[in-house]
Amino acid sequence: MKPAHGAIVGPMATFIAMNHFQVNPERGAEFEEHWRKRETYLHEVPGFRHFALLRGDEPGSYVSHSTWASRDAFEGWTRSEAFRKAHAQARTPEGLLTGHPRLQTFEAVIEQDV
Repeated sequence: MKPAHGAIVGPMATFIAMNHFQVNPERGAEFEEHWRKRETYLHEVPGFRHFALLRGDEPGSYVSHSTWASRDAFEGWTRSEAFRKAHAQARTPEGLLTGHPRLQTFEAVIEQDV
C-alpha cells in the first residue's frame, strides 16, 4: 500500500514528550501566566524543535508538549544544565496543581506535513 501524499512512514527520529497537569480549575489563568513568565532555556538544547502549553476542553486540564529531534536529544535535555536552570524556577504556587504531573513520551511512526 502506498502512503498518503506527503506522508513519511517507518521509524522516525521525531520524539514527543508531554507532561499532563491537573490544575485547580479556578486558577487556570494563574497557571498559564506562571508558564508565560518562566524561562525554559530550551533554545540552548541541541535537538529541541518546538514547545506548546495546551489547555484541554476539561476545566483544569493542561499538557506541556515538546518536540525533539530524537529520544536521545530529549534525554540529553533532562541531564542538562538548561534543564536544571529551568526547573529551579518552575515551582508552582501552593494549591495550583491538584496532583502530580504525569509524563508520557512518544516516537513518531508516521509523519505528514503540508
